[in-house]
Amino acid sequence: MRLVRVGEPGAERPGVLDAADLVRDVSGFAHDIDGDLLADPERLAAVEAGREALPVLSAARFGPPISRPGKVVGIGLNYRCHAAAAGVEPPTEPIVFLKPSSGITGPDDEIVLPPGSTGTDWEVELGVVVGTRLRHCSDPARALRAVAGYVAANDVTERRHLTSGPTWARGKCHDTFSPIGPWLVTADEIPDPQALDLGLRVNGTPRQQGSTAQMVFGVAELLAHLSGLMTLDPGDLVLTGTPAGVAALHPEPRPYLRPRDVVEVEVEHLGRHRSTVRG
Repeated sequence: MRLVRVGEPGAERPGVLDAADLVRDVSGFAHDIDGDLLADPERLAAVEAGREALPVLSAARFGPPISRPGKVVGIGLNYRCHAAAAGVEPPTEPIVFLKPSSGITGPDDEIVLPPGSTGTDWEVELGVVVGTRLRHCSDPARALRAVAGYVAANDVTERRHLTSGPTWARGKCHDTFSPIGPWLVTADEIPDPQALDLGLRVNGTPRQQGSTAQMVFGVAELLAHLSGLMTLDPGDLVLTGTPAGVAALHPEPRPYLRPRDVVEVEVEHLGRHRSTVRG
């Protein structure tokens, strides 16, 4: 099942795609696509069973397919090819950082460069949305069963800011730096999250191409690890790392994002999004 939110920013309505890719209104089942809905399998089942009879919604704009999560957790250097390109050994445990949910935008919204940006970079990623609360879960298989669904994501990063302070926060926290969508695909549609191709293009030029099979720590292992550091609540979003091909690891002059660039992100089975860069 593909869950969506459509409408103007701040006024999105919850929907589901039917067999003909029309958006059907699910506001009779839920006020939003959020942790409350994702933690309720009976309501989700009712949405899926009744979707073909629901009213059609206009879909002039797709917003983020989940409303603002309680937290966005990022993972660094989680692809072997990315670590190799950086000339470092893969990490022995996940590198964890947090991003603010205020940075989440829709799949076709603009990426706005922060003032003085000279190193804004792209990172195509598999996003994992939690559906069941996880705390101190040592069993990766059980942790994987807590997944509500998956989204295509771009973990936009300002590299100059990333390295200019004691934490990564300055490079990760800007508004519009977490485009996701166009829809949330429920976990039952993705039997193996470690078998998804993903890629990214800038102005039509391929920049990243990889597979989630290249992850150092798979989704199940990541969630189990994170649950020992923090409680993961329904609706939380985990960004699982990016493959090789980021601008920061290109030879000089590095092709960092500039105004009017167009960034296209695609993850197999999860759709694609297209963001224009604005200065």
